[in-house]
Amino acid sequence: MTDLERMLPLWCELETTGANYILATVVAVEGSSYRKPGARMVLAEDGRRAGTVSGGCLEAEVARRSWWLTAKGPVVERYSTAADDGDRPYGSGCGGVVWLLLERRETAAPLLAALEAAFTGRTPLAIATVLDGARIGQRAFAGLPEDPAAIPRLPNAGDQAASPALQRLAERALDGRASMGERVVLEGGEASAWADYRPARPGLWVFGAGDDARPLVRLARELGWFVAVADGRSNLATRDRFPTAEQVSVLAIAELAAAKQAAGGRTGGDAWASEATVSGVKPTDAAAVMTHSFEQDARILAALLSLASPPAYLGVLGPRRRTRELLAEAARLLGAPDRLDRVEHWLDLLHAPMGLDLGAETPAAIALSILAEIQQTLTAATGLPLRAVRGDNIAAEQA
Repeated sequence: MTDLERMLPLWCELETTGANYILATVVAVEGSSYRKPGARMVLAEDGRRAGTVSGGCLEAEVARRSWWLTAKGPVVERYSTAADDGDRPYGSGCGGVVWLLLERRETAAPLLAALEAAFTGRTPLAIATVLDGARIGQRAFAGLPEDPAAIPRLPNAGDQAASPALQRLAERALDGRASMGERVVLEGGEASAWADYRPARPGLWVFGAGDDARPLVRLARELGWFVAVADGRSNLATRDRFPTAEQVSVLAIAELAAAKQAAGGRTGGDAWASEATVSGVKPTDAAAVMTHSFEQDARILAALLSLASPPAYLGVLGPRRRTRELLAEAARLLGAPDRLDRVEHWLDLLHAPMGLDLGAETPAAIALSILAEIQQTLTAATGLPLRAVRGDNIAAEQA
């Protein structure tokens, strides 16, 4: 479960009762820091809090001082844990400097509403925020739904129109898929602004509801991903077996061929894909095919591969020889004329067998290896040991 999943219930409760609260956001770091810019924490007046802005060393100090620091409005506060900057007052061994934007409900509510909308809709979001001057805390958003009903208007939400410069900064961050900071021109002069890019919440579609799927679902939900489970066996695809999954479906496997014929033999697969409960798969998602049934796996693969935009990660459990046979059957079902070439092309695109070589033997360890490969693929990371990537620098960042 992510920090945001912990923060949103507390925030909703506080909004419902009209209680004030503080939002703390990491906006910059210097040196090593456990949390990076974009980490957030919600503080209630009664002492409750959700989210983190450090590895546990700063939260109590932030909670102690934040109410009087924000008495006159949002502020950016510096917190140092460096050895030569006092006596490490916050008990941290990180040895870095963290800047936090502290703000109360008036400016924090629109941001939290936007984060909730992006989380629920699984869409990317960019938030440009003014960090100094008279307009500190003013924001602009890019990536929000055009329908204003998708983001409820909240009391005291600070309905100031965003400046054009701030809006352009948010849109550039969204287009570039990267956070950035710069000086922007506002009414009354220049100010520092920071655009926080938030990628869409990852989704994992697990096609297979056997016992080996259960640890995969649990671990993916622990990461905060959207998780859907689907299988043709109604006795396995149940909410009781997958209580943490956000969607559990029974596939109409026997109807897939009929749906294909009804589509007029097209290879686009839209009608067929919808029957296979894969139409909700986004291009940024991951899909794991693991029903252990040849017929199911072949039909599910055909549906996924016929989507206009297949998922960013598509993995198949089992040996490569079996996957090649599955793809040959998928090509036959789709009526692909160049089956051999199509099969080899698809095989190059798939992660088969899926997972990283972690010496996994148990279902839980296999699930870990699969999720590690998915994470590496979705983030375009190297997958190498951190000590081999950046050596002492990365080790210091995690201290």
